[in-house]
Amino acid sequence: MIRVGIVGATGYAGAELVRILSGHPDVELTVLTSRQYAGEKFDKIYPSMAGIVNLNCEKLSIDNFCERTEVVFSALPHKIAMQFVPEFIERDKKVIDLSADFRFKDVLLYEAFYQEHTVADLLDKAVYGLCEIYFDKIKKANLIGNPGCYPTSVILPLVPLIKNNFLDINSIIADSKSGVSGAGRSLSLTAHFCEANESFKAYKVAVHRHRPEMEEVLSIEAGKPVNMTFVPHLVPMTRGMLTTIYANLVKEVSSEEIQNCIDSFYSERFFVRICKEGRMPDTLYVKGTNFCDIGFKLDERNNRIILISAIDNLVKGASGQAVQNMNIMLGLDETAGLTNIPFSI
Repeated sequence: MIRVGIVGATGYAGAELVRILSGHPDVELTVLTSRQYAGEKFDKIYPSMAGIVNLNCEKLSIDNFCERTEVVFSALPHKIAMQFVPEFIERDKKVIDLSADFRFKDVLLYEAFYQEHTVADLLDKAVYGLCEIYFDKIKKANLIGNPGCYPTSVILPLVPLIKNNFLDINSIIADSKSGVSGAGRSLSLTAHFCEANESFKAYKVAVHRHRPEMEEVLSIEAGKPVNMTFVPHLVPMTRGMLTTIYANLVKEVSSEEIQNCIDSFYSERFFVRICKEGRMPDTLYVKGTNFCDIGFKLDERNNRIILISAIDNLVKGASGQAVQNMNIMLGLDETAGLTNIPFSI
C-alpha cells in the first residue's frame, strides 16, 4: 500500500481528498494535518467518515510527516502552500498541490494576481496537472500544480478545437456558474446562508484570478497568445459547476466535424464524456464524480460555437483530479479510487 498524507485535511478540498482516498484500493491514509483542529478526530469534524477514517488531525511536523508518507497532498490555501512544498520535494516526496502556487509557468503572471512567489525556481519543475492534456508529463513529475475548478471546466472543452484551428482564439467568452462550496469552508459573508440562498450573482467580473491561468494554458496549446473574457457566478447549490463558452469560428464547419474532433481527442480519456448533439451537460449527472461532461451547439447564423461543460467543482475541479494525478504519477490505473457511479436524480 502507498502511504499518503494530506496537509490541510479539514477544508472542503482536504475533506474530499480524505473521502476519495479512504476508498482507494492502493492507498493507506497515514497522516492528516490541520492547524485549526489539531488533536481532534477527523470523524468528529466530518461525521460522515465515522467508522471509515479513524485518524486524529495533527499539527504539521515536516520530519514526522515525511517519515510516514510517500505521497503528499497539499490542500493549503494559495500563498501558504509554497512555504512547505519545497521541504517535501527536498525529501523526495511526490507532491500534488491543490493551491495556485505551482500552476503557472510565468512567475510574473502569478505575482500579478496572488503575491510574490518565494520559490519561483520550482515553477519550471512543476507540471500543470490537467490529466487529459498533460498525461505524459504527469507520469514523470514529482510536483503537480493541480488545476483550478474554473480552468478545468473551460480548458477541457476548448483545447481540441484550438489545436485544430477551428476558433478565433481572441473571441472566447466563458461564463461559469459554481456551487457555494467553491468559496471554501472558512466563514465569509458571500457563503452565508441568507446571502447565498435564493441568490444568483456574478462576481469578480473580468478580473477573476483563474482567467490568467486559463489564458496561459490555452496560449501554450495554441502556440500564440489567447485573450479571453471570463465571468464567474455563484449559484445556491452546494457543489457543481456549469460553464458555457462562446467562440467565433474561423471557417465553416459542420456539427459532425466538431463532434468528431472532440470525440477523437478524448477517445482514450475515461473521465471526459462527450454528449451527443441534442443533450447538454447537467451538474446533477456529474455530482460526486470525477467526470467532465462536454456538449456543444453550432450557432450557424452567427458562425459561432457554444460549448457547455459540467463538473463537480470539488472532485474533477479539485480533489478527484488530484487523485487522478497521483494515479498517473505512480503508474496506477488512472481511474483507481475514482469510479463512483453518478447519481440519476
